[in-house]
Amino acid sequence: MLGRQYITNLINQMTLREKAAEMTQLWGENPDGTLMGILRGFHSNEHLAANAGSLLGFNGAERVLKAQRIHIEESAHKIPFLFMTDVIHGYKTIFPSVLGLGATWNPSLVEETAAAAAGEAAVSGVHVTFSPMADLVKDARWGRVIESTGEDPYLNGLFAAAFTKGYQGEGVDKPLKIASCVKHFAGYGAVEGGRDYDSVWLSDYQLYNEYLPPFTAALNAGCELLMPAFNTLNGIPCTANRPLLHDLLRQGLNFEGVIVSDCTAICELLPHGICETPDGAAAMSLDAGVDIEMVSSFYYENLEKLVKDGRISMEQVDEAVERILTLKDKLGLFENPYKDASVEKERELHLCPAHRALARKAAAEAAVLLKNEKNVLPIGKTDRIALIGPYGDSRKLLDIWGLVNGNEEDCVTLSEALSDYAPVTAPGCHLWNFRNLDEDHPSDDVWIKEAVAAASQCDKVVLALGEHPDMSAEAGSRTDLALPANQLSLLKALKETGKPVITIVFSGRPLALGSVAADSSALLAVWFPGTEGGNGIADILTGRCAPSGRLPMSFPRTAGQEPLYYNHLPTGRPNNSGHYEAFANGYIGIEPGPLYPFGYGLTYTRFTYSPVSLSACEASCPNVSEKETPLFTASVTLTNEGDAAGTETVQLYIQDVAGTLSRPVRMLKGFRKVTLNPAESATISFPVTSSMLEYYIPGRGMVLEPGTFRIYIGPHAQTDNCKEFLIKGGC
Repeated sequence: MLGRQYITNLINQMTLREKAAEMTQLWGENPDGTLMGILRGFHSNEHLAANAGSLLGFNGAERVLKAQRIHIEESAHKIPFLFMTDVIHGYKTIFPSVLGLGATWNPSLVEETAAAAAGEAAVSGVHVTFSPMADLVKDARWGRVIESTGEDPYLNGLFAAAFTKGYQGEGVDKPLKIASCVKHFAGYGAVEGGRDYDSVWLSDYQLYNEYLPPFTAALNAGCELLMPAFNTLNGIPCTANRPLLHDLLRQGLNFEGVIVSDCTAICELLPHGICETPDGAAAMSLDAGVDIEMVSSFYYENLEKLVKDGRISMEQVDEAVERILTLKDKLGLFENPYKDASVEKERELHLCPAHRALARKAAAEAAVLLKNEKNVLPIGKTDRIALIGPYGDSRKLLDIWGLVNGNEEDCVTLSEALSDYAPVTAPGCHLWNFRNLDEDHPSDDVWIKEAVAAASQCDKVVLALGEHPDMSAEAGSRTDLALPANQLSLLKALKETGKPVITIVFSGRPLALGSVAADSSALLAVWFPGTEGGNGIADILTGRCAPSGRLPMSFPRTAGQEPLYYNHLPTGRPNNSGHYEAFANGYIGIEPGPLYPFGYGLTYTRFTYSPVSLSACEASCPNVSEKETPLFTASVTLTNEGDAAGTETVQLYIQDVAGTLSRPVRMLKGFRKVTLNPAESATISFPVTSSMLEYYIPGRGMVLEPGTFRIYIGPHAQTDNCKEFLIKGGC
């Protein structure tokens, strides 16, 4: 690094107009694919084109090397570009969708995938990725559920830190590392009705206890950038929310990195109704703390006027520019503007065998077995298989973010992965796309008849169904969480053949699978599994790997239950009966709670848990300095009572029975993935600290209140295996 004095000297040499350009991010490509920004034609203003600080979505070693060289030659102070793009869950080698990675419950694995993605992106000239998305999500109707790791703050925090560490390693200046931008700050996952871009209303109690922890985990892991959310938070758009960005983020959380707006978010302040003019939008965003304006150019067009009029200060501009240039210095770009970009290294790293093997492992670990009636899985070596359904031979295994840089043609299909079993194949029905992008297809009735005929020739049916990739994404909110009707009809017809039906569901969100589960002998959720998805799923189906995935979100019985999440507050009229009750919490005509709870997942063996054991049943409130010192230990004995080896995710939940404010019915506070052979037992212990018991009370901060608590240890969030303990004294 050249250091702060170098940056200060550089800023002192820049004009205000050059500083405004440095704070502007341009699209990196013209519609015809030609370079832009540095080559005339994108922006009518050549000065901005030559002096912009960063490019969005522009990558590929050959193009980056050329663009950076031209830019340095044309810019007044030889300041290099920052190249930023969406490396969400892979670059060329695409790993399972982020929600799928959340289903692994394996932060170490996710850190590995992020490191692999960073390497592939770095050699293509990428410096910054807009990941991780740390948004807590409780409503499966929201399309961007697919980018989240789920509904739990603790689990999301572990994954946010893992992504950040994987991308950045020991430092962003190191080879094959890129800077991480955590998003979307804050509350984006709580948009009303699950409608993208909609309003968010959160109390401080909710914000600090649920929505902030994943972000603080990413920041504590060293995340270099942060992106504000599109939405309003309590009436103020996050992009112009000074209490949120300046007071909370900068001063409260001591974040010193770069804040970059989401795409066109600054100009969207006008339709938000928070200001009437572009200069007003620019002033509010900069005053809030936004350093880089993505795509639009309100900063560039208005900063000179705003400084002249005294509406913003030169000090505010210089602070923003300093943060941007400091990031470039941290990346080592002043010393080597080209960093890792290399056409030769692209050939070595992109889709290399090691990354494909990792993607295959991730796809297998992400798969969640929801049902396995009469042990129909795994498939036997002599089983004759009918592979039916629109995903049986499809390469649409990448979600929208995977397609930013990945290629469907690189994907391994399920039919290819199962070729040793010589399956009889039939599409069964077309893959419905709400954007009507599909070509014409034969009648589903004809295809169903063909599928039934194929099934009649075989012992077992593997039925590959699911959402179209376009149905789970930004602007992909849904009111109906069922599979398309033609797929349900296909499943009904196949069930009537009497053959065991193994249903595989591809999706980017929790779906309402009640009828699917009822009509299937086995049910497997595989998300959008990525480049090696076919192989990873086949490893589970054939028993080469035992399923170990667990749900990172609750699966509803119907969309009408949403938002649905396990860690809700108790009600004065709880329903613990398991069926509808009048004058109790729930809905008419439907069982309470989810179809499959948070943390749920089966494997090819059976585990039993002993009752929870505590090393002590009471403890005194510790000093603040002893927050991480164990108060006592909670343990269970786990036994594999089946006839196959398997991996169990042992989960620890805590309930604060009574507090100043109502507390959730339970909260995940730890877990262990444990692999046991048949008849093998192990004692699994968790240290319990005071930091696991405290919570945020507005006006008081983080507080541990004395009283009764319950420890739950089991296979999912609805376990009833618990024991009480007491915290005494004044805390």
